[in-house]
Amino acid sequence: MSRDRLIYLPLGGAGEIGMNTYVYGYGPKGKERLIVVDIGVAFPDMDSTPGVDLIMADVTWLEENKERIEAVFITHAHEDHIGGLSHLWHRLGHPVVYARAFTAHHARRKMEEQGADPQEVHTVSPYPEVVEAGPFAVSFMPVAHSIPESSGLVIDTPAGRIVHTGDFKLDETPIIGEPFSPELWAEIAKPGVKALVCDSTNVFSPKAGRSEKTVGPEIERLVKEAKGMVVATTFASNVARLKTLAEAGHRAGRSVVLLGRAMRRMVTAGVETGILKDFPTVVPVEEARDIPRENLMLLATGSQGERRAAVAQLSRGKYLGMSMKEGDLLLFSSKTIPGNERGVINIMNAFSEMGVDIVDDDGGLYHVSGHANRPDLERVHEIMQPQMLIPMHGEHRHLRQHAKLGEQKGLASVVAVNGMMINLSGNRPEVVEYIDSGRTYLDGSVKIGALDGVVRERIRMALNGHIMVSIIIDEEDSPLGDPWVEIMGLPRFGRSNAELVDVVETDLGHVLMRMDAKTLADDDKIEDQIRKAARRSAQDEIGKKPEVTVVVSRLLEN
Repeated sequence: MSRDRLIYLPLGGAGEIGMNTYVYGYGPKGKERLIVVDIGVAFPDMDSTPGVDLIMADVTWLEENKERIEAVFITHAHEDHIGGLSHLWHRLGHPVVYARAFTAHHARRKMEEQGADPQEVHTVSPYPEVVEAGPFAVSFMPVAHSIPESSGLVIDTPAGRIVHTGDFKLDETPIIGEPFSPELWAEIAKPGVKALVCDSTNVFSPKAGRSEKTVGPEIERLVKEAKGMVVATTFASNVARLKTLAEAGHRAGRSVVLLGRAMRRMVTAGVETGILKDFPTVVPVEEARDIPRENLMLLATGSQGERRAAVAQLSRGKYLGMSMKEGDLLLFSSKTIPGNERGVINIMNAFSEMGVDIVDDDGGLYHVSGHANRPDLERVHEIMQPQMLIPMHGEHRHLRQHAKLGEQKGLASVVAVNGMMINLSGNRPEVVEYIDSGRTYLDGSVKIGALDGVVRERIRMALNGHIMVSIIIDEEDSPLGDPWVEIMGLPRFGRSNAELVDVVETDLGHVLMRMDAKTLADDDKIEDQIRKAARRSAQDEIGKKPEVTVVVSRLLEN
């Protein structure tokens, strides 16, 4: 009996939406050769991660085992699958990266931006081309999604075949990219599928997914009937939707303008890689200012309420000389990702105050999802007939529901969240180990761990405010004057109607005067007593205990 084992280890994307990072291994226990599938990011919010730029998986375990990594495979170019590659690649021992052409185009650009070698990204053709990586033979299986050249992975191992779907939908008329081919999926399933590791995002959606092709006529009708300027926003990566929107504007006799760097970058990448053909001619924004607004169609970034994106800037007045007015139309050809609702609603209200007419996708006419719904997942289960089903890409509730769906059809399944190492070698998936799976934050230009305390301290300051106390001690260990206090993020006046700074300074002055000689000779003891007294004083005045920093300065003897 072989002592080798086949393992699956999610480090991001299992138990959450975003930050997808998955590991497969084969070999003796603790010595398995490894491949990594996707290295994505999640995006911060002001409530839980204030000031953070990006969130990535904690790859400490991979870094500790980097000599075992054979290669990295990227399924598609969405940020939650590719965004962490260039930031974490150095820590993984500089492995070779494989991706299809459109994805590789973006991966190389990102690698260059971070000072990594773009030549380490290799372009691979779709199935049946095979990449040999240690004990793994990997092929890119074309799937339909909301970005070009998305792929699942066919991973052959000595223990059997794994199909890792990546993000996918069943769309036989996707406008751009390869359509869903049940014949291809059946061909891949024919030798037998040991494990289907499958997208779970839309498991709660009860109706079969709609094709991208169904969106075009509805958008064209809306644009044709519009009286003023039309601004449409969607995910910049949804190149098929960008083409649909641009064609709708063109057919309505409107000049099409791309607003936002990501929008222009995606269209350029589509053209350069041959994915995007016959895209309508676009007009530079400088020329658009001289075109009557009823003849304009702007495609703008910012469908998720991003503050610096084009739509948000238009909502605040002007962007590159363009502005919206009463009677104009704003179309959200997108779904709001959970967590972004507040930002999107704020932008909608700002436009409403201008008199702009707003159309979103509540009626389901102007957007279709890039993920498989429940009936689509059941169809895939039926085609693949896997020995076991491993739900991935979803919050815990999605994974659990997907596992139940498989078990109803007799498929062995497990709810595997980040950090759970699963042995796929037997007849059923088995949890064999737990790996620490935290977060890595990109904070400005520095990467910090979730347990480093930086974000936690930032949250405490945001919730409670901050007091800075400066104290001077003379050569004889006596206070030189009263403490000096500065406040940030706190009310100016408290319960006593006196200025908070004055009250705290007076209270701390009394504390300082009561300190004995032993305390005054020890900076740590001074800081401890002053900190406690400052928080107590603020609690009495404003009902809050702020963060307190105490600076003790001593005069040196001549």
